[in-house]
Amino acid sequence: MNAFIPYGIYWSTPFAKWQGSLAHLNALPLAAQVGKQAMAERGYDLTQVDLAILGLTNPQKGSFYGLPWVTGLMGIDRVAGPTVQQACATSVRALQMAAQEVACGTATSALLVMCDRQSNGPVVYYPDPTGTGGYGITEHWVPDNMGHDPYAKNPMIQTGENVAKRYGITTEEQHALKLHRYQQYQQALADDRAFQKRYMVDVPISDAKFRKQTGVLAADEGVFPTTAEGLAKLKPVLEGGTVTFGGQTHPADGNAGAIVTTRERARAASRDPGIEVEILGFGMSRVEPGYMPMAPSPAAFNALKAAGLAVGDVHAIKTHNPFAVNDIALARDTGFAWERMNNYGSSIIWGHPQAPTGLRAIVEMIEELVLRGGGVGLFTGCAAGDTGFAMALRVMDSRKG
Repeated sequence: MNAFIPYGIYWSTPFAKWQGSLAHLNALPLAAQVGKQAMAERGYDLTQVDLAILGLTNPQKGSFYGLPWVTGLMGIDRVAGPTVQQACATSVRALQMAAQEVACGTATSALLVMCDRQSNGPVVYYPDPTGTGGYGITEHWVPDNMGHDPYAKNPMIQTGENVAKRYGITTEEQHALKLHRYQQYQQALADDRAFQKRYMVDVPISDAKFRKQTGVLAADEGVFPTTAEGLAKLKPVLEGGTVTFGGQTHPADGNAGAIVTTRERARAASRDPGIEVEILGFGMSRVEPGYMPMAPSPAAFNALKAAGLAVGDVHAIKTHNPFAVNDIALARDTGFAWERMNNYGSSIIWGHPQAPTGLRAIVEMIEELVLRGGGVGLFTGCAAGDTGFAMALRVMDSRKG
């Protein structure tokens, strides 16, 4: 595609738990503050940016202005671009848009800023003068949409149960995967979080008006200590079902960002000129209503087809896995063992803020491939509306000969 991510020119914050340390901070100015500092620390000159894309799923006060507000706060107030909202697939959609702009020559350096706050989501009032008594409709943005898909007519958790039933996935299998993912996450914490420190940045915590700093969030907050004994005590959330609270992710807050540019500019900006990260292809899918956790598989095959690759060419897979059944279904469909997926953790462990989730996973996949000396990586995940979105990339390390 002739679109590249300069090695190391990306960031993710730690993810904070629901109603945790970031719950009172507007996600847009927070992401602008963090992103500006992260790019400065990485030596990237933001004046090179000629396109920016903001990813946001949960509205914040002032988010009508979207991307121009964020770039203005970052000191690049002549940079324009869209604000993208595609639930859990927002990051990959934004990466695809940036890659297409760069490949087509309509942009040379695209900045992605993915930010969300699940905590304290808005309560939206929709006026309806024709309603009973002239009353309108109130929507609690986060819980109401998690609890009801207006097309498929089911809550999100029902999609997990539907796929578990179709694939014959038991609670015990889901818990085994969750425990394994937790153990993989411990690898990211080893040696004083050496892996995470390859890409993760601290978040300054302040009062809600960003006037006075009161602390720092330096590590993920809200990761649940997971043991086989603890998982075994959990009961399915739905009566007669298989999915427990242990077999799914938790809502979170945070942000992430990256640069997408040309090969020449990527080489010049890379934190290690011997490492090249090439975007190879994307794939999207939509499955039957109510079967969202099945969608990552066809999306993955579509991305690999676009890249001219097969599953056997892939060295690392990262997923957005709101349910354990996601990875089990993907493994059965692709033949890629779920035990080999998601080294160093995934969203079922560190939580799900929505827009930044996929980008953090992709950044971790890049770092995993660098540690192995290069290779092909595949990210795939599901999103609201029974959809999936996937991306393939290649890390090349000339230092390895």
